[in-house]
Amino acid sequence: MAQPQGPEAGYCKASTAALLYAIAGATWILCSDMVLGAWLQDSELLGHAQLGKDLIFVLATALALFMLLRHNHQRHTEHLIQDAAQRTELRMLSQFRESIIDTAHVWINVLDEHGRVTVWNQAAEHITGYGREEVLNHHKIWEWLYPDPDYRAQVYSKVDDMLARDQIVSGFESRIRAKDGTIKIITWNSGRLYDEQGKINGLIAIGRDITEHKRAEKALVERERQLATLMANLPGMAYRCHDEPLWTMKFVSQGCQRLTGHQPEDFVDNQRLSFASIIHQDDREQVASEVALAQAEGRPFAIEYRIRHQDGHDVWVWEQGQAAEIDGTHFLEGILIDISERKRMEQALEQMAIRDPLTGLYNRRELEQQLDAELSTARRYQHTVGLLWIDVDHFKSVNDRFGHLAGDAVLRQLSSLLQEQVRTADYIARYGGEELAIVLPESDSQEALQLAERLCDTVARTPMQIPEHTPINITISVGVATYPTHAATTKALFQAVDQAMYAAKQQGRNRVHLATPAPTNDRHPTESPA
Repeated sequence: MAQPQGPEAGYCKASTAALLYAIAGATWILCSDMVLGAWLQDSELLGHAQLGKDLIFVLATALALFMLLRHNHQRHTEHLIQDAAQRTELRMLSQFRESIIDTAHVWINVLDEHGRVTVWNQAAEHITGYGREEVLNHHKIWEWLYPDPDYRAQVYSKVDDMLARDQIVSGFESRIRAKDGTIKIITWNSGRLYDEQGKINGLIAIGRDITEHKRAEKALVERERQLATLMANLPGMAYRCHDEPLWTMKFVSQGCQRLTGHQPEDFVDNQRLSFASIIHQDDREQVASEVALAQAEGRPFAIEYRIRHQDGHDVWVWEQGQAAEIDGTHFLEGILIDISERKRMEQALEQMAIRDPLTGLYNRRELEQQLDAELSTARRYQHTVGLLWIDVDHFKSVNDRFGHLAGDAVLRQLSSLLQEQVRTADYIARYGGEELAIVLPESDSQEALQLAERLCDTVARTPMQIPEHTPINITISVGVATYPTHAATTKALFQAVDQAMYAAKQQGRNRVHLATPAPTNDRHPTESPA
């Protein structure tokens, strides 16, 4: 049977107490009067005894009533304090919920032992799109969040495991479908919820929306994959090294093996050798200077230099890089590309610009520039410069008899023969046709004349091979002139030596002729006659 509750229970208790008090009082009066009447025969004494007995009863009941009221007052006060404390606690819980749970940036929800939602904060509403009124105390939310039955069963199984066992889950990920249809990834930290008696009261779960993080993580993985592919296919190598003389590498791409012949790990922390050690010794100072200058000016650097391949040959590289500071440490980062082929092409083009394609000798333009430079140096240091002008005798008859291919072969052989006879410092050039010239730095007229006679004799004694014909012998006529004896300028020296060569031809060919000294007033102030 149900017990009375609230104010009715108070009335019932008060009525019972009054009834008990009336019965106890009546019983006391009747019984005490009977006892005193039987014990005392004197009516006056009996009256005094009854009065005293009644006073004792009144005092006893008053004391009992006082003690009861005092006890009730104490309990009432305790109840008031408890009620105030409960109200304060409820208010604090409400404030906690509003300020912490509801405004938290993470999804907080509590499930009872039947899996129904009892707490659903604002973050949960924001992430899922479902309001608190739609969610609390029923199971529909799980069908909305996990519409796939199989996947929902997996999530249920995980929840059941946590409810059945004292299992704390950290980092469990699930995919939910929000109210607007978007798919989101949530990572959960969950554990059991207990009441004051230690009984399992449900489950508390804290979820974080990591959809954007996962998307960024996936994008990062894709970028790293693309970067790794790019690094693996670079026509050179990328690097990061300490900004110090050894260029101690911290990262080297796989292109290192193709570029240097060494494995990337050989350079990392200088395990086998430092990168600086394979830079060509003639280029190290230039590299260090260029890098330091770029850093001082706060700009990237771009330099070309040679490195030594593992097999011993030199590789030309183009490097572009810049300084970088990472966690307080100074690094250099950049890329090196093999430009050896480009350098070979440049050198070939350079040779084409200064060399005669048939003989390999310097061409007319380079001859004039070299002679200008030698005369400038000679004026500064008061040196002499010799010039030989060579013409093949009767060269036209060689072309007429054997063809132009034979004439070309003769010129090539003659060029090689002359190169064997001169010094390393001398310049041989093909001025045009069958005319050759030799610049002799720091040679006077006597030295130039002796060389010219030796060349004239050597050529006359050396047979020239003719394709599909027997060898032939040729002769040369040589004009000799020197600076400053015969001329003071390049143009004048050319004229003097050319006239000397024609004089040799007029005198019968296969001979040497020395130019006529220039008039005194046509010479440089430092000149003197030979």
